[in-house]
Amino acid sequence: MKGYKKILVPLDGSEISEAILPEIEKLASAFGSTICLLYVVPLAIIPGSMEPIANYQTITEALTHEGEEYLRKMETRLKGKGFPVESHVQQGNEAQQILERCEREDIDLIAMSTHGRSGVRRWLLGSVAEKVIRHSTKPILLTRSANNS
Repeated sequence: MKGYKKILVPLDGSEISEAILPEIEKLASAFGSTICLLYVVPLAIIPGSMEPIANYQTITEALTHEGEEYLRKMETRLKGKGFPVESHVQQGNEAQQILERCEREDIDLIAMSTHGRSGVRRWLLGSVAEKVIRHSTKPILLTRSANNS
């Protein structure tokens, strides 16, 4: 059985994004998959302005460090359960970075939770999951969070 050799799991540090992990653990156990964790530090630009936020470099460095610490904890937790895990922190547009990581790493499945936004909130904030679904050539496992925050 071919299965999924590498499963990409984008996480943003929230419990909502982590809601996919129990399903991933089941799949990774069944197929002997490597779990590839990805944390994306979004670009810090003020909407309507081409100017980066003051102290952009400091903010980006702090968010990158926070993402690295978070993924280390998640990696330790998953490795403690016997899963092979890789972790990556990238900067940029979340959906674009997810899609680019898929191509670079030859990912077999993207697995992510959605925040479940709808209506105006979705229009204003966008949906990373929707953008990934629209542009991915890889299969996607998507779960909707019970928490609609």
